[in-house]
Amino acid sequence: MQLAARAATAAALVLGLTAAAAVPAFARPPAPPATAAVSQAADPAGTTRQGLDRKALRRAIESLPNPDATAALVRVGGADGTWRGSSGVHDLVTHRKADPHGRFRAGSITKIVTAAVALRLAAEGSSLDLDAPLQRYMPELFEDEGSGSDKEFDPIPVRTLLNYTSGLKSGDGFDDEFAHRYDTLDPRTVVASAIAKGPEHAPGDEQHYRNIGYTVLGLLIERVTGDSYAHQAAQRIFGPLDMDDTYFPGTDPRIRGPHNRGYQAVKRADGTTRLVDVTEWNQFDRFAAGDMISSTADLETFTRELFDGSVVPRPQLKEMFTLPRLAPGAPEPTFGAGLQHMEVGGRDVWLKTGARHGYVNMIAATENGSRTLVYSVNATDAKGQGMNPVAERVARAALG
Repeated sequence: MQLAARAATAAALVLGLTAAAAVPAFARPPAPPATAAVSQAADPAGTTRQGLDRKALRRAIESLPNPDATAALVRVGGADGTWRGSSGVHDLVTHRKADPHGRFRAGSITKIVTAAVALRLAAEGSSLDLDAPLQRYMPELFEDEGSGSDKEFDPIPVRTLLNYTSGLKSGDGFDDEFAHRYDTLDPRTVVASAIAKGPEHAPGDEQHYRNIGYTVLGLLIERVTGDSYAHQAAQRIFGPLDMDDTYFPGTDPRIRGPHNRGYQAVKRADGTTRLVDVTEWNQFDRFAAGDMISSTADLETFTRELFDGSVVPRPQLKEMFTLPRLAPGAPEPTFGAGLQHMEVGGRDVWLKTGARHGYVNMIAATENGSRTLVYSVNATDAKGQGMNPVAERVARAALG
């Protein structure tokens, strides 16, 4: 898979070796910072044991809130040992300590759940064929694609939806997302707008990370099961794994249950920055690509069981760890079926990040499960360029 050749590019992209966007003129409230780093498995001296640098992990999330984040929740596990940590505040009004069991918007980590459901259906051998074209299952999507050659789609294998090589362009969303945060945009409308734009390239030729393939996969899962995507995910994944904190909110803009507030830094006309509470947000249009709410405990369970082969049968699980062959001259791929490959500190790691306003998250593991990482950081610029500095420190301490 030519893993070493991709290491530098992947590291720059995901571990934030490029400069992160600055957040100027952060006005911290007068209350004292509430840093509550907790390590259940650390020894008193905080020294490295079983391969984990617990001192570095504690340093990674200390002194929150700061200009980059208001809270952080971290869980490191695997054969090398375990570490649990939380830091920061629940909100910037009361300044009480962050809830280590808080729920959050998981963002694009949702895609791994979607991939798992699709691969389980494929393993059943009857309802979903990864080599079959999307047009066989959902021909109505393409009825109005146009008659010109620039609008016509070649058959789109289901597998290409999973590994981001389908050639579908992004669908249209709201121009001003925050102003429309309580509105509902149906994912079918997003898909229709993407289809109307025609293909970007032939299926399988290039790999472009986008939401649209997973939005379509959610609709495809509904078509082949005759059930809602959310119920299929709950029935096949969340229920069996006792992921009680994980659910799809649909059009409900709230995060139900315990959670830490999310904030976005917004620049004022005078150059200073204010923090806007963005916790409530209708994310229904993200659907199977990014609408899930979860917790670090649930995502740690999911990550461990997924890599152990307990969620997806191993023949289909290989799809997640298989990089596609692209057309000659195309940039080398970094994604399998949902998961992204990186080399970090000499380790081959497979991971998925996810970000919604107020929250940046990651699940990661070595393929053999010797090290797992789950974090959620209440980032003040979750959708900015570069990696959040707190999240980067966590990733380096846990995986580097």
